[in-house]
Amino acid sequence: MFYDSWKKFNEGSWENNINVREFIQNNYTPYYGDHSFLKESTEKTKDLWKQCETLIAEEIKKGILDVDLDNISAINAFDAGYIDKDNETIVGLQTDKPLKRIINPFGGIRMVKQALEAYDYKLNPHI
Repeated sequence: MFYDSWKKFNEGSWENNINVREFIQNNYTPYYGDHSFLKESTEKTKDLWKQCETLIAEEIKKGILDVDLDNISAINAFDAGYIDKDNETIVGLQTDKPLKRIINPFGGIRMVKQALEAYDYKLNPHI
């Protein structure tokens, strides 16, 4: 299997097997310049960041903004989440709301219960 988008990359076993290390080693080019190529943030980005700062301050004040108590962590557990859908260029939050926590019981259900109880949440019994 070979895609046109691969043509600019150096060949290697990564073309037929998963070999991230080799791909990076064969195709990495160090950058020795400075930050002068960067552009200023757009107004859209600045506005979006202000919204994030407000949410972060609120979370710091409360300790936690929200937790989904009905779903466990999975790549497809949530619909698309946005900070400000109309002003986002790059989208995709971990959950359906900004700073909403997920339950990840794969490290141990007792730890999940204790973490939730620390913020006055109760684990849903069906989890």
